[in-house]
Amino acid sequence: MVKDAAEGDHGLEISDKEALLFHSRGRPGKLAVVASKPMATQRDLSLAYSPGVAAPVRAIAQDPSTAYDYTTRGNMVAVITNGTAILGLGDLGALAAKPVMEGKAALFKRFADIDSIDLEIDTKEVDEFVNAVRYLGPSFGGVNLEDIKAPECFIIEERLRDLMDIPVFHDDQHGTAIISAAGLVNALQLTGRDIGKAKLVCNGAGAAGIACLDLAKALGFDPRNVILCDTKGVVYRGRAEGMNQWKSAHASDTQARTLAEALEGADIFYGLSVKGALTPQMLKNMADNPIVFAMANPDPEITPEEARAARPDVIIATGRSDYPNQINNVLGFPYIFRGALDVRAKTINMEMKIAAAKALADLAREDVPDEVANAYRGARPRFGRDYLIPAPFDPRLISVVPPAVAIAAMETGVARRPIVDMGAYRDELSARRDPIAGLMQTIHERVRRDPKRVVFAEGEEEQVIRAALAFVHQGFGRAVLVGREDRVKETAANAGLELPSGIEIHNAKLSRRNSVYAQFLFERLQRKGFLFRDCQRLINQDRNHFAAAMVAQGDADAMVTGATRHFSHALEDVRRVVDQKPGHRVIGASLILAHGRIVVVADTAITELPEPEELAEIAIEAAGVARRIGLEPRVAMLAFSTFGYPPGERTERVHRAVGVLDRRRVDFEYEGEMGADIALNKELMSAYPFSRLTDTANVLVMPAFHSAAISTKMLQELGGATVLGPLIVGLDKPIQIVQLGATDAEIVNMAALAAFGVGG
Repeated sequence: MVKDAAEGDHGLEISDKEALLFHSRGRPGKLAVVASKPMATQRDLSLAYSPGVAAPVRAIAQDPSTAYDYTTRGNMVAVITNGTAILGLGDLGALAAKPVMEGKAALFKRFADIDSIDLEIDTKEVDEFVNAVRYLGPSFGGVNLEDIKAPECFIIEERLRDLMDIPVFHDDQHGTAIISAAGLVNALQLTGRDIGKAKLVCNGAGAAGIACLDLAKALGFDPRNVILCDTKGVVYRGRAEGMNQWKSAHASDTQARTLAEALEGADIFYGLSVKGALTPQMLKNMADNPIVFAMANPDPEITPEEARAARPDVIIATGRSDYPNQINNVLGFPYIFRGALDVRAKTINMEMKIAAAKALADLAREDVPDEVANAYRGARPRFGRDYLIPAPFDPRLISVVPPAVAIAAMETGVARRPIVDMGAYRDELSARRDPIAGLMQTIHERVRRDPKRVVFAEGEEEQVIRAALAFVHQGFGRAVLVGREDRVKETAANAGLELPSGIEIHNAKLSRRNSVYAQFLFERLQRKGFLFRDCQRLINQDRNHFAAAMVAQGDADAMVTGATRHFSHALEDVRRVVDQKPGHRVIGASLILAHGRIVVVADTAITELPEPEELAEIAIEAAGVARRIGLEPRVAMLAFSTFGYPPGERTERVHRAVGVLDRRRVDFEYEGEMGADIALNKELMSAYPFSRLTDTANVLVMPAFHSAAISTKMLQELGGATVLGPLIVGLDKPIQIVQLGATDAEIVNMAALAAFGVGG
């Protein structure tokens, strides 16, 4: 059965020790409850609880539908299991399922901004489970059932759907069915097949297999052309052994008794079974241009390599992220529930599932946006045999699938709050995207397709080792840890980390290259007061100089440092070794991610009091950063005044910088001088109809280093914004510096940004 992204990436090798440390580090688990209203004053507390809470209580008692207006119900999904079918691990009990359910809840938030809570019910009895869930109905807007074994999962879902007036959705069944159906629709189109005549054979009669056939028939497959197989062979009419009512519904009138017999001349193979179930010989006996969806996890029924060797004309999809056409449930459940919740649907019916599948299929046939193209090293993927299904990081998913689901709910009469303005709804959905996750996922995918060798200068630190491991495990390339080998290994062992073959350890003092690096550094610094022995000491004893020399000499592609020393000191070290890129200016640019926006702020690290020419150069570099992360730059030159009022010396410098940009005829929008509120608020900007910005600014050029550094740090601590950076822009080599004390996640993100070349 295909599982979603919460349940692992088959391209990664993660040790049990590392996984346990991840889940236990800091606050145990992966979820927390955060208040959505202020709780700072006595009045806030009185409004939140007593006496203020009495008003919504009375309103809900009078009109239950207002619970959606006054509580979290309309954006809250329960992820519920009894742990009888956890991943591929089997029946390990309700408590053991909790890490998986927490992960599922986290994915709801990440992909669709749905609040979610996990509930593990400690019973295998259907009646007890159903009663435990049904009476919780007032708490939630929907229920996602998960990891419940068949056939109990069919009974539980059916009964809860009858008893509850909110959507109940068993994702193990329907998520896999919806995503695979989307891919199948497109595969049929590519091969010119008629859905009513195509022959489909499904191997696997569990929850996902049954749901896949239900949806396939609802889409238009002729039941006479559909054969279901299980461990005992073909499910045929009259078979007695190993049958139940759900299998019987798909029993066929056929003489075939084995999977091999059923596949002779078949157009499509659906695999929801076990590794190796589809042999090369079976595949050879299928029709021309066979369609194979080998969805067993962790290993498919047949690998793409085996399939193509047997049948070069095959179209194949799997559940794995390291092959094209991944059947990934995360493409479905967050967006399906998003649409259902937003119209306050009573249920998720077949029409809504079909709408989701068709929306996904249609999206895969469209030209992809830059965010997706960037993940493919700039080679824009096109609809075809290796691109049947949208990529999970496609930013359009949230504005495409939920509206389709919502429309189907309205058309079938299960929506209790119809959406009138679907265009405005799509815009609202787009604003729900998690900008940092979306941005970094795109960059991560780009780096995976062009892996780099990155030096982690402070290689003896635990968080740096963790970052290097994550860098390698996520397929970004090779990692070089600079440090003493015994110290690195000791730190890793104490942290429960295993160092894989993709990680190298370089001791600067013992390196065979240190004499080359010392000579290189001496040639750069000999006229700046440095003797050869000074340069030799820097290379032998200072990891920043050694790591930067590795990059400068072409022995590594990029570098990351800064976890153990101040930014300015690390930058000084690096600049002794690496030059400014010709024709560019070195600046610090921070990425601010808040309220659905990504804003580039510069200069946050280098030039303290820039002159007009320098401000113009900073603007040009910052606009380049915006373009590299997929934004079309709209630059605001900020000041404490707006268009001359009130006047001041610093404002005049900004005004003159705009004139410099005018003379340079740059190819991006810019305006100034202006206050930050005007630049970021379209309504306030409308008071200045002469402004050259067509929308709110996404690049802010600060009048001085101190204002940039202060404002970004305040936003991070008080404004709930996420800040990435400062990023070093304009160096001749890709080197990035993290903040002192950075976490492993922050370091690996900065390493990925260095490998991506965000600095130019």
